This record gives sequence, structure tokens and C-alpha cells, in this order.
Amino acid sequence: MPHTALRPSDLLAPILAALISVIVNYGGTFVLVFQAAQLGHLSPAQTASWVWSVSIGVGLTGAWLSYRYREPIITAWSTPGVAFLATIMPFTPYGEVIGAYVISAIGFILLGLSGAFERLVRLIPGGIAAGLLAGILLQFGINAFGGASADPLLVIVLVVAYALLRRFTSRFAVVGILAIGMALLLLQERVDLHSVHLSLAAPVFERPQFSMGAFLGVALPLFVITLTGQYMPGMLVLRNDGFKTSANPILGITGLGSLLMAPFGAHAFNVAAITAAICTGPDAHPQPAKRYIAGLACGLLYVLVGVFGVTLASLFMILPRTFVTTLAGLALLGAIGGSLANAMAEVRTRETALITFLATAANVTLLGVGGAFWGLVAGLVAHLLMHGGRQAATPGTATR
Repeated sequence: MPHTALRPSDLLAPILAALISVIVNYGGTFVLVFQAAQLGHLSPAQTASWVWSVSIGVGLTGAWLSYRYREPIITAWSTPGVAFLATIMPFTPYGEVIGAYVISAIGFILLGLSGAFERLVRLIPGGIAAGLLAGILLQFGINAFGGASADPLLVIVLVVAYALLRRFTSRFAVVGILAIGMALLLLQERVDLHSVHLSLAAPVFERPQFSMGAFLGVALPLFVITLTGQYMPGMLVLRNDGFKTSANPILGITGLGSLLMAPFGAHAFNVAAITAAICTGPDAHPQPAKRYIAGLACGLLYVLVGVFGVTLASLFMILPRTFVTTLAGLALLGAIGGSLANAMAEVRTRETALITFLATAANVTLLGVGGAFWGLVAGLVAHLLMHGGRQAATPGTATR
């Protein structure tokens, strides 16, 4: 993508999109890290090191990839991977868990070098890719309104404020509701900032240990879950918004980052999907060539959180869950609408895109693998059965 000159006015929208993305990521999913650490009987120092390593690693890999390829390549930690780790860490020695992280990271590096994953991504029809993204994001859109039963005033204020702000500005509507929501929470005394004290995090090195049991029971499932549940939809988010960076360097850099940070507790880095959609669309910047600024800003914010470790991560987590889910859902409205429009755009593949969308939204988990993978499988199988071997109809040609 060609380099374009930047003006100060080009910085505000992507930086604010990055801020919202980071808040949603920590506020929405990071509690799983603390739960897994608690179940794994990690010490406070080991938990702080996990926060440090995963935040620093995600920040540096995302910032470098965004700068190198001038695209908003947002990286994140594997959320389904953390959920999986919470089930095995109580029964697996921590050294062997670290060893499994190392093996999984090497697997991603080798996969990136092979080029096989990039070839697979390129084979997926655009309508199915868009349907997959829409299915992944649908629940977040629903949750934007689902919190009204528990916290009606907060949700109504945010939704009404969003609609009014969209009347006058599309770029800063989400930032406006962020400020309005925070003001309301402070007025209601629902956010206590007095108990938050900044303190630096310190990495704790853990020597990796290797065993066949940890390879089969931890490394292999973590690799598969991260690949299908994070890398695949994350690459399709980039493709859906017109960005073409190959999956090969993304796999290689995030795999290398995971490898370097694994001894300090980081489990797996990957290209982001849900939080990336906040930064890759027009709301981040009308010009796609300038959206990479959001990737740089995300990276710097993650590094900042990592430096202060558990303190800042806990700050994000004290925000009410209804506030975070409503903010995320409203921030993703554009991405949901755009992906649905792309999924339904081509008449020939509309049904298979719809199957992908519905199967993904159902979020069925089989064999320990999440709904994104099975939604993609359902769409591709339907596409193969309905259109395999047929040529696409030329414009003006009747189809049956």
C-alpha cells in the first residue's frame, strides 16, 4: 500500500479507534487470564509476568507489522486459548505448560514459512469470508442491547447518544459515547479510581519443560484452537476491509513473538479478529492507507499496559461489563453491516454465505474447536456441493 503524507488531523480518529479496541479487549476478555492464573495456582509475580509478557509481545508485534506493511494489523492474545488453558492448568505442571507454549509458537513459525495457510485463505470465496465475519461479530451487536434488562439507564443513554452523534459525525460517535458513558459511571460512583495505584510489572522467567503429555494435551490443542479460532477470522477481517498483507509474515512474526515471550508466561499471539474490526474499517479513517496508524497506536497502548502490568489491566476490568459490551457492540455496528452487505452482494453465493453466517453465529463447539471453524466448514461444504465445478454466470446470463 503506498505511503501517504500524514497531517495532525489524520491521527485523532485512528488513535481513538485503537483506544476503544484496547479497552474492549482488556475489559471484555482479560478476566479469563486472571481466572486461568488462579486455577493454575500461579503466584502474584507469575500472574503479573503473564500480563507483562502478553501485553508487551502483542504490542510490539502489532506495531511492527502495522509499520512494516502500512496496514492496521492488530495483534492480540488467543482468547479461546486462555479459555482452554483454564481447563488444563490445574492439572499440568507450569513448566510443562510453558514448554507447550514454546512448541506451539514454533508450529506457527513453521506454518508461516511454509506458506500453506496463506494459500488456504486465498481459496475462500469473498462472500463466505464476509459471512464468517458477520457471524463472529453478531453476538457482540446483540450484546450492545442485551444489557438493557440489567442496566437500562446506561444502555439507553449510550444508544441514544450514539444515534445523535452519528447524525453529526461518523468518525467520533463511538468516542463520544465512551466519554459520555464514563461520565455517567463516575456520576453514579460505579467506578472507583481511588483504589488504583500504578506499579511496574517485572518479568519472571520460567524454564520450559517438555513432555509428550503436554505436547498432545496442551501444545497441539492450543495450536489448533488459535489457528482456527483467531488466525482464520483475523485474516478474513483484513481481507474484508481490502488489506492484502500475506498471512505468512503475520504468522512468522506473531509466532516469533510468542516464542520469545513464552518463558515469561505468554501463551500465544495472533492476528486479532473482533477488536481488529474496530480499527480496519472506515470509522478508523476514511482513507484505508492511513488506518495503519490505529495499529501503531494499539501497539503503544498494549506496551503501556504491559509496563504497568496488573494495575492497568485491572483498571480496564473494573468497568461494568454492560458498559464494555454496549461500547463494543456499537463500535462494531459498521463492521457488522459492511460484512453482511458483502456477504449478500453476490446472488450466486448468497445462500452459502448465509449458511456460513448462521452456522458461525450458532457458535457450536465440537471436538474442542469453536464455532468460527465449523461455520467456515459448513459454508465451504455447502459452496462445494452447490457450486463445485460450475463456472460463475456472466452478467446478463440466466441462472437456475
